[in-house]
Amino acid sequence: MRELANGAIADALDELGDLYELDGAVIHRVLAYRNAARTIRHAPVAVAKLARDGELTSLPGIGATLEGKIVALLETGEIPAATKLRARYPAGLLAITSLPGLGAKRARRLFDELGVDSPAALREAAAAGRVRTLKGFGARGEEALLAALDAGAATAPRRRLLLDRALENAELVITALRERRPEARVELAGSARRRAETVKDIDIVLDDQALLDGVGSLDQIESASRTGSSAARGRMHNGITVEFRAVAPAQLGNLLQHLTGSNAHNAALRERAVRSALHISEYGVLDDATGETHHCADEASVYALAGLAYIEPELRESRGELEAAATGALPRLIERRDLRGDLHAHTTASDGRASIEEMAIAARELGYEYLAITDHSATHGFGDAVSPAQLRRQIELVHEANARIEGITLLAGSEVNILPDGSPDYEDALLAELDWVIASVHTLFRLSRDAMTERLCRAARHPLIDAIGHPTGRRIERRAPYEIDREALFAECAASGTMLEINSNPDRRDLNEVDARAAAAAGVALLVNSDAHSTTGLNAIRFGIWTARRAWLSAENVANTLAWEQLRARLKRFRGAPAEPRAR
Repeated sequence: MRELANGAIADALDELGDLYELDGAVIHRVLAYRNAARTIRHAPVAVAKLARDGELTSLPGIGATLEGKIVALLETGEIPAATKLRARYPAGLLAITSLPGLGAKRARRLFDELGVDSPAALREAAAAGRVRTLKGFGARGEEALLAALDAGAATAPRRRLLLDRALENAELVITALRERRPEARVELAGSARRRAETVKDIDIVLDDQALLDGVGSLDQIESASRTGSSAARGRMHNGITVEFRAVAPAQLGNLLQHLTGSNAHNAALRERAVRSALHISEYGVLDDATGETHHCADEASVYALAGLAYIEPELRESRGELEAAATGALPRLIERRDLRGDLHAHTTASDGRASIEEMAIAARELGYEYLAITDHSATHGFGDAVSPAQLRRQIELVHEANARIEGITLLAGSEVNILPDGSPDYEDALLAELDWVIASVHTLFRLSRDAMTERLCRAARHPLIDAIGHPTGRRIERRAPYEIDREALFAECAASGTMLEINSNPDRRDLNEVDARAAAAAGVALLVNSDAHSTTGLNAIRFGIWTARRAWLSAENVANTLAWEQLRARLKRFRGAPAEPRAR
């Protein structure tokens, strides 16, 4: 079999999916190839080796049919089905399917109705105003295609990795290194260790030169090269770059502190140290007065030499942490164990993948005292919404499960959609039957800044809305946040007692750390919720905790560190009401 990289195998399956779509295949067939391509592209091991070992079907979504096509590709360099389909359509037609907003179906229409069979032919048809005559394209679609063609020669910047994918892959490499030499120290560094939202690559620090020499033979590494006497760069089978640095054990703290960064934090630290006649670098701390270079096996010693308390990695962004470390003002950062409940979780009643009972048991196993079931409301906008009648039945089901399941309190809630005028999409009488309401924007994202601000502020003023979910609506690397006046929203929430969420979904982390810190400073009570759509999704809470830590938040800033009875007493709907007997 040939040695093909994962990316090349994935590209071949993506092409086959596009060809099948051009040919009018059923969508499930097309998606099977695209999903398989995604699985292979992200696989941290060599898929060609799995094929040789007969283990391809161990990958999710790869069955016998796909296995046969991949084996054929590795043995002959071609997938027979792709060869046949390629002969039916001009090569240039496949090229235009990758243009933004086009895709195979629309490209096929251009081919069938206008004879467009290449980028050049598409440009000619669009320039002549013929594309706009097709239903579903219009003048704006035609202009967008011309703009995409004009930008075709430009190279798109490489997308950064979301933290969850970076950590998943870093753990594989670190575990493999530790298994080789259990006595060695192998540590994650860089922006991943600071728990930033995205990372460019993975940084790993070693205190063993022999481990560095062998990184190229790790199963997870496709190729590796030395970039210095104590440094190497590896490329994983899924294309992720890993930077390795080795140092003597006595200097590990120096190098780990330096490579964890951030650059701004390190620059400020060096500048502060110079005023005390110290020079901090990755090699040690040089004392001008004595000429001695101090080597530090741990990071705390680096900061102590500079007269500072230890600074947690999440805070190292040059946002006042050095001054706080010098004066004893660093916060006691929130930890995962401080949370006593999760107030945003979905079930099969809307778009979740687990039942009420399954979610409850999983939450109990995580040590939670309470869990709010908050399925999407009537105008969610993406299907699987819960009608008013269904919500009434859901309330009954949650209460029945709460009575049946020991060790956790289940709250009947809803994630309601905030309508453009700021009102929730259920009647107040129905909302009043719930224990908990979190309100989010799920439709009409492009309102003006003033209109979106008023929309959220009106929701915050509603007496039956307890919290605003993912308040800026962003999807990291995919969708920018709404245009809103954050100060106005924070002031409204502080005045009304409405909480704001830090949504833990790793592609949201919304509020982000800057906004969360500002909201807390404005007197807003914050929540850290998972927005889980499955039992495993509850574990995403760690990303919200990391965001909260990067926001300098302590447990006192986060409302779901309280017991439910305490939190309930703070809700607008229950102020002054007697405590209910449901909690266990």
